[in-house]
Amino acid sequence: MSRLAIPKTYKLYIGGKFPRSESGRTYEVVSRAGGFLANAAKASRKDARDAVVAARAAQPGWASASGYNRGQVLYRIAELLEGRRAQFIEEIVASEGGTAASASKQVDAAVDVWVWYAGWADKYVQVAGNGNAVSGPYFNLSTPEPTGVVAIIAPQSLSGGSLSGGAALAGNSLLGLASVVAPAVLTGNTVVVIANESAPLSAISLSEVLATSDVPGGVINILTGSPAEIAPWLASHADVNALDLTGAEALEWVDLQISAADTLKRVLTPVSGVPAPSLDRIVAFTETKTVWHTKSLI
Repeated sequence: MSRLAIPKTYKLYIGGKFPRSESGRTYEVVSRAGGFLANAAKASRKDARDAVVAARAAQPGWASASGYNRGQVLYRIAELLEGRRAQFIEEIVASEGGTAASASKQVDAAVDVWVWYAGWADKYVQVAGNGNAVSGPYFNLSTPEPTGVVAIIAPQSLSGGSLSGGAALAGNSLLGLASVVAPAVLTGNTVVVIANESAPLSAISLSEVLATSDVPGGVINILTGSPAEIAPWLASHADVNALDLTGAEALEWVDLQISAADTLKRVLTPVSGVPAPSLDRIVAFTETKTVWHTKSLI
């Protein structure tokens, strides 16, 4: 007796939960050959606002965790992602094309990104901070602190690419997401990220990894749908502190910058492809606090 297929319903990931879009809208996710793969939730302005509320509520607690603890949490994401690699390989091949071997390399690269940034979580302060030379009997110390809530547009191109060493990739939906989210959250920020619109399957599967990991609900919120529709609301939202336009090449991103400037957001401009792991991305969304302390006269 044959069984009925149970197709997966891909939802949003907001506040550690999996809601449907409040609008009830979905859109078809298709393969590179045009075949139907799944329906994914199409996020609305209200969904974006709900995600910002969740990110704001989670930010103080996440920022108060030690760098060592945040590093452990990021490393746990890598562990769980490694354990579900077969599922991610299958989804990447289905939605991005290419071979299982090239998809496997993308999963490996995404795992490595989480591990690389996890290692920096308790070290970047020593590199980005400083003990400043000042005149008089004072200690003067500068240290980076999180900006707050960061809205991110993940890389949208699926033209493929390569890893260091020249290994070919089928696409970059999973790797691109990891490359923009990990550096933002390791410093104590919380994020609202718009996943790759045409290949969102691995992003929502990653949210299932997050839900079963040590990441507190609201630290990472994942929206699927149209960046052109959602990004303007995030860029102008007064409770968003920074805007990462990495994947906004095809959008009117100058308008997004102008909207962000109205609320004094820090902005990263679009880049081509997937950004390489770097200390610059870690400190991009931090603020430097400088403290003066009188030296003991004893």
